Amino acid sequence: MDQENILKLLQKVKDGQVSPEQAVLELKMKPFEDLGYAKIDHHRGVRQGIPEVIFGSGKTAEQIIGIASAMKEKGNSNILITRLSKEKANYIKEKLELSYDELSGIGVVGKKSEITAETTIVVATGGTSDMPIAEEAALTAEVLGNKVVRLYDVGVAGLHRLLSQLDVLMSAKVIIAVAGMEGALASVIGGLVDCPVIAVPTSIGYGSNLGGLSALLSMLNSCASGVSVVNIDNGFGAGYLASMINHL
Repeated sequence: MDQENILKLLQKVKDGQVSPEQAVLELKMKPFEDLGYAKIDHHRGVRQGIPEVIFGSGKTAEQIIGIASAMKEKGNSNILITRLSKEKANYIKEKLELSYDELSGIGVVGKKSEITAETTIVVATGGTSDMPIAEEAALTAEVLGNKVVRLYDVGVAGLHRLLSQLDVLMSAKVIIAVAGMEGALASVIGGLVDCPVIAVPTSIGYGSNLGGLSALLSMLNSCASGVSVVNIDNGFGAGYLASMINHL
């Protein structure tokens, strides 16, 4: 049950259509639902304003369908599924209305496009190879009601590409900087703008990149103020956090 449905329930109490006792019982029954293989937190939308997100990796297509169907029955739309493979997505599409982006592995059940924040999130990448993680961040933010501007392949190896977009960067409420290799993009952007920068290290790079560890350490040691860092390849976490900041 999300905030909108709770308000509808309270309005029914106010109008005399539902008794206070019935409303209390309904709220008590909805904190979570036990499917055996998953316990769905139906009150997350009440606490955080956003329903539970389904992590697709490691779950079977049938389990994802079960979780998404239970959430849909409780009135949820824009049910976000991350790290979803193409094979699972094709199977789920036979059972549910699913929008799927293969590059990012993002799936959305019951997609509704709605902008609920007035300001903009910018997602920038060091290189084209960082796009899968960047799209995970961008699509997450869009599903959560944000306008997103993408600046891809603007890494420090050709700094003029980034500097040509200063007007876009400086008009953002929050910026997500996605980069592998040495991860310098976040520090450069952080030194140019007056808004929060969320750095996303990616596992893109050669051997001593250590699966993204070098970019992670570089971003953690950024000399630019206002830069925070999420885990390696965690585009979802960056998109979610950026949405929270953008809605403040």
